[in-house]
Amino acid sequence: MYVYLNNKIVPASDAKVSVFDHGFLYGDGIYETMRVYDGVVFMLDEHIERLYRSASLIGLAIPKKISDIKISIYETLKANSLTNAYVRLTISRGYGPIGLDPELCKEPTFVVMTNEFTGYPKSYYEEGIKLTIASVRRNLREALNPQIKSLNFLNNILAKIEAKQADAYEAIMLNAEGHLTEGTISNIFFVKNGILCTPSVECGILDGITRAMVIDLALKNGLEVKEGIFTPEELYTASEVFITNTTMEVMPARRADKIDKTEFKVGEISKLLLKKYRQEVNGYVKEKKAEDPSLWE
Repeated sequence: MYVYLNNKIVPASDAKVSVFDHGFLYGDGIYETMRVYDGVVFMLDEHIERLYRSASLIGLAIPKKISDIKISIYETLKANSLTNAYVRLTISRGYGPIGLDPELCKEPTFVVMTNEFTGYPKSYYEEGIKLTIASVRRNLREALNPQIKSLNFLNNILAKIEAKQADAYEAIMLNAEGHLTEGTISNIFFVKNGILCTPSVECGILDGITRAMVIDLALKNGLEVKEGIFTPEELYTASEVFITNTTMEVMPARRADKIDKTEFKVGEISKLLLKKYRQEVNGYVKEKKAEDPSLWE
């Protein structure tokens, strides 16, 4: 396995970062996760755009041009002989003395890691996954802007621990007011009275790239979509529930923890949106290969 570290491809065993790196010391950094289909990084421009937004919000200067970032990703995929994969791009504040001042770090650390993507169990899509509502509340948006896709993930990790204790695949987090926000690594949707509902950005969520695509696909296919403020009780009485992210795409849920063990069906809207999403992926891959085949040949 090979990793892109700063300006070169190195064996994973040589991909070492200093213990004085502020990403390690303080979680001071940003990241993006991307999915690769048949050698093409899906929605690459959108992920890089969000990366730059995150960097701007924490005052971090990205050490590479956009074109160089793209090349580094494809070089890492090529070095690992991967065509169906996921990519993790991480940029930390970099090496520096102990202390919170960002100016202590003179140069960011830039890392690209790739792994083969083998998919999720078929049963997850046919039967749905189990969700739980975490007692850990989502960080206040006034304290940590959710539009920053940061390395500081302890809030989500604590909720994930709860999910594992509840034998659930994903934990849904509430905000300080007790309203639905998002999962530890996903956005959530549910169907209520035929309307596709999802928490609004104002609830304190990351505006997921897959989330935006699903909303757009729903509207294009004649569905009514409501982005708003919702309570857990509204989720419990939904007819369908699913979560989304870059690797899961559209993954249905069969249960959300409650005393009466609420059960959901893998419904027609979930199936439709997963089908339309995958059609969108196929069209995107075909288009990108026609534009610049040199990247993956």
